[in-house]
Amino acid sequence: MTAMPKWALSACALALLTACNNESAVQAKAAIEPSPKAFIDEAEADLSQISETAARAEWIYANFITEDTAALASETGRIYTEKAVRYASEAAQIDGSQLSEADQRKLAILQRSLTLPAPSDPDKSQRLAQLSTELGGLYGKGRFCITPEECLSQPQLSSIMASSRDPEELKKVWAGWRDVAKPMRPLFTEQVALANEGAQALGYANVGELWRSKYDMPAAEFPKQLDGLWNEVKPLYEALHCYVRGELGEEYGTDVVPQSSPIPAHLLGNMWAQQWGEIYELVAPADLPGPGYDLTALLEQHGYDEIRMVEQAETFFTSMGFAPMPQTFWERSLFVEPQDRDVVCHASAWDLDNREDIRIKMCIRRNGEDFRVIHHELGHNIYQRAYMDQPFLFKDSANDGFHEAIGDVISLSITPNYLQEIGLIETVPPAESDIGLLLRQALDKVAFLPFGLMIDQWRWKVFSGEITAENYNAAWWDLRKQYQGIEAPVARTEADFDPGAKYHVPASVPYTRYFLAHILQFQFYQALCDEAGYEGPIHRCSLYGSKEAGAKLNTMLEMGLSQPWPKALAAVTGSEQMSGKAMLNYFAPLHQWLDEQNQLAGRQCGW
Repeated sequence: MTAMPKWALSACALALLTACNNESAVQAKAAIEPSPKAFIDEAEADLSQISETAARAEWIYANFITEDTAALASETGRIYTEKAVRYASEAAQIDGSQLSEADQRKLAILQRSLTLPAPSDPDKSQRLAQLSTELGGLYGKGRFCITPEECLSQPQLSSIMASSRDPEELKKVWAGWRDVAKPMRPLFTEQVALANEGAQALGYANVGELWRSKYDMPAAEFPKQLDGLWNEVKPLYEALHCYVRGELGEEYGTDVVPQSSPIPAHLLGNMWAQQWGEIYELVAPADLPGPGYDLTALLEQHGYDEIRMVEQAETFFTSMGFAPMPQTFWERSLFVEPQDRDVVCHASAWDLDNREDIRIKMCIRRNGEDFRVIHHELGHNIYQRAYMDQPFLFKDSANDGFHEAIGDVISLSITPNYLQEIGLIETVPPAESDIGLLLRQALDKVAFLPFGLMIDQWRWKVFSGEITAENYNAAWWDLRKQYQGIEAPVARTEADFDPGAKYHVPASVPYTRYFLAHILQFQFYQALCDEAGYEGPIHRCSLYGSKEAGAKLNTMLEMGLSQPWPKALAAVTGSEQMSGKAMLNYFAPLHQWLDEQNQLAGRQCGW
């Protein structure tokens, strides 16, 4: 049942109190009912105010995980969600045809702004908020005890996954972290049911349809666009998968890594097998000229601590003409994992007041991977500040993939040229090293693509009922095999809940944005390198120091969500179409090399 708009209720009440006939009741309603424009203005102001309160409560909870902070975060989240649900329901009943283009867009945003819409029943709404908080707490407080005396957090376990080359140790850590997720299963199942009820009240078939409606196109068309992008880049991934599986077979033996099967997930240097860069030295041929440097070692050699790593990332953006981070950023961000309390270590960027109270929350490790991640997170902050003068409902990226892509554009610029300019290396490696550099990049960027796609493929099917609680885990591994060619290293059953071992599932963060970001970043990067006047192999371009590229990028960032994403894309690239061609151009030399290596080794690709 659709909730009746609050202004209609007040008009009916007035008609009853005055015992008016139908005609006078209509006249009274017309006199009192706010206009669609007034409704939008009221909703925007109200949501802006409560969003700041909710963000601060969530920040405190993520940095101090206790029962009290959980209760506060849950309550403010509930209040925000209930308001957003009410406004979404009311917006769905408004005829906005006479509104300005901007207000029509705001009305549409109000209708689809929620991630997990709550049912109108207050008890159910409160329960949904509690479930979200409990799921986040299970993840944030999760520990796996290697021994009874040594219990490790997810970042500590991830360090083992990145550095260990002992298959049995890796298998133990891999399985141990997934034990953290087992208690999430009944909570997640209940959350899905309640959120679906909320989505249906807003006119959507389920939460998945609501998520897919946020891309300036019919929800049914969006998966087709994703399929088109994936099919563009899939041959590159398949060549990389084939090569990596062959090299891991050489390292561990084909009894551990069968050459016609999916790759065991624990051997790829990452807790979720989503990025494979940590195994570069295992899969790069001994005679392949490598990058010529170890970024982790360079950071240590030059005395980079956690704060200096962040300061250097800030310098990248200021070199492009962006303002420095505000002083509050340095005072209020979390940079180092505290030893005296539980925190959510997953790296994230925050906008607390819809203005300039921007921060990052991250348990920084002094290594090359986190150096890149810091650049990425500051990209979010730069975007948040760029659109701060937009109306509240437009304070977001053109689509959620844009937000993730911006920081990654800067990460692509962490090239040897950039490292030389900031004094981390003395000389830029010769062109012969480019295949090594591209392989290292592909192990992160290309390897991620199917993982970025499959998580929401799984969730969309859960929301629609195609995947039920009885086969959560089996369906998860079916999709991982289908898209990634990855398999679990130990037997999995429905007593497990492996999706919950990935932060974004218990946190209810849509994940398709990351797939889109990995496509978009190369489009942005190529266009901005052209704007910077760069000439040469695209993979050697760095935007460091280019005010021209910074100005063009900022033009798009300032637009926020005020325009459909194709227009924002065109502001940088000149095209309104997302495409994988820029990524294929970037990795073209590597793709050719991978095909040659696979052919020379007589590998049978596929799984």
